[in-house]
Amino acid sequence: SEFISKALDKWAYEQQVTLDFSRPGKPTDNPYIESFNGSFRDECLNVHWFLSLTDAQEKIEQWRQEYNGFRPHSSLQNLTPDQVMAAAITVELQNA
Repeated sequence: SEFISKALDKWAYEQQVTLDFSRPGKPTDNPYIESFNGSFRDECLNVHWFLSLTDAQEKIEQWRQEYNGFRPHSSLQNLTPDQVMAAAITVELQNA
């Protein structure tokens, strides 16, 4: 809705976040996020019944930890996102 759009624009401005939108009907514009959205939907949202907001937050956080910390991703040369982040931080600290 227009209200949500304005709220999102305001939040992005305040957080210094640049919003970038794919073209409608063009999932190839951003295949990584499309893959993530599919995994999130298939492995978390479609699997669980959420009994409350707290329950949803807990189950989604458990899924996020599994997704980022324990599951290798082929797009990351079969490393986990956490491993890639740790390596990037190490390089950043070495270059500081």
